[in-house]
Amino acid sequence: MPCLRAMVLLPLAAAAPAQQAQAAEPPIGIELNRLESLPQGCRAWLMLRNPGAEALDPFRLDLVLFGRDGVVARRLAVDVGPLPGAKTMAKVFDVAGLGCDRIGAMLLNDLLACGPDATARAACLARLGTSSRVPEVSFDK
Repeated sequence: MPCLRAMVLLPLAAAAPAQQAQAAEPPIGIELNRLESLPQGCRAWLMLRNPGAEALDPFRLDLVLFGRDGVVARRLAVDVGPLPGAKTMAKVFDVAGLGCDRIGAMLLNDLLACGPDATARAACLARLGTSSRVPEVSFDK
């Protein structure tokens, strides 16, 4: 019986360091910093913070914009990479045909890419944190 118990606990003990290493990964911050009105739509400014040592390349976001009424107004795939390790960067993207005054919320719907390893996408998504400095426009995940 002691051998059987050791065989069951050994795989669990081996998995623990990998889970701890993954949990120790620093969070990646994405902040909606500013919305700027343009004649043809709205320009969004994102602040991206990667405190980790590894660069995120490619780094692509699946974003959903909601109107002030809570109804989906637009869905966008935004390429904000590469994001070097230990770096904070500002990234800009334009939303044609949608005025900034009509945007009520932004949702990080999914992560389309987070580095060259496609299997790391789920772990990367868990590390992402969102915030907004734009009054009356939330940014959630």
